[in-house]
Amino acid sequence: MKLSDFDFDLPDDLIATRPARPRSASRLLVATPDRITDAQVGDLAQWLRPGDRLVLNDTKVIPGRLLGMRTRTGQAPGEGVAKIEVTLLSPDGAGQWHVMAKPLRKLRAGDVISFSDDLSATFLGREDEQALIRFNLEGEVFDAALAAAGKMPLPPYIAAKRAADTRDLEDYQTVFARYSGAVAAPTASLHFDNALLEQIKAMGVGLTHVTLHVGAGTFLPVKVDDISQHKMHAEWGRVSTDAAAEIQATKDAGGRIIPVGTTALRLIESASTGPSQIAPWQGETDIFITPGFRFNITDGLMTNFHLPKSTLMMLVSALMGTDRMRAVYDHAIAQRYRFFSYGDSSLLLPHGA
Repeated sequence: MKLSDFDFDLPDDLIATRPARPRSASRLLVATPDRITDAQVGDLAQWLRPGDRLVLNDTKVIPGRLLGMRTRTGQAPGEGVAKIEVTLLSPDGAGQWHVMAKPLRKLRAGDVISFSDDLSATFLGREDEQALIRFNLEGEVFDAALAAAGKMPLPPYIAAKRAADTRDLEDYQTVFARYSGAVAAPTASLHFDNALLEQIKAMGVGLTHVTLHVGAGTFLPVKVDDISQHKMHAEWGRVSTDAAAEIQATKDAGGRIIPVGTTALRLIESASTGPSQIAPWQGETDIFITPGFRFNITDGLMTNFHLPKSTLMMLVSALMGTDRMRAVYDHAIAQRYRFFSYGDSSLLLPHGA
């Protein structure tokens, strides 16, 4: 398939820069193979059945966008100084971080980037289009300094319209976030508050937590016209023994597995061992889901509205069918749903309600 198969025109004013408040007040488009219904996230329970199970990604977004000043050893005060913006991507396990640095061309090995009185990093070198740095702090001291100096790494389409602020520290984090490591939020889960979660549990729907640390690769454009040539960036995830057992029990009992967000979907499909079978799993996944993919675990998906020509648009087209998703997005645009990370949500049910 071609990249152009997943393109569409989106009015700029439909790109949300702030979320709805309260969280569950967002709109919810419910799509089956033959019907589209306009609802609200607060109505979600109407579309679920006792015995179903929602799968939630409990990753926690780190305030990983840092603004600093570069200094260079051996130069006079005031010389060799430059502004550097760093976005954390992932630690390498040896006390070093892979990051995006702008402008990367201004950095040389040994340069020190100061982000605050407490937090600085040494530039070690380049790897492809990324930078490798080592911070001066570790452990809880590092976490505290990062929390004080860093900002939430808002997606580029929001950052282009406004700067991150203190509201984003709450808005760009799920209410069940637990394990730090993501540089982007699992945005479908941003629509849940504790009251909605309790309502869903009370009706007999199970909730299972898995962890996938969402990487900045989720925002990178597809640069090849033949999508089979696209290489996904790997992201670390874990399906625990308990999580796998809960999902397997639901499948065995005939309940539906509905991941909340494409990250949770990609993770449980990575952990699948065959049709309707799943096992505990941990590691990096670069699974790329496009039309023709066979879903072993997923029976539905709650997800936000995605960018044109994105890998996530390909994923939802794989679940519902390319023509069906075109119709869904045409409806969403005509009804002025809000798009992308802070936007409204959809519930996709390929086998009907």
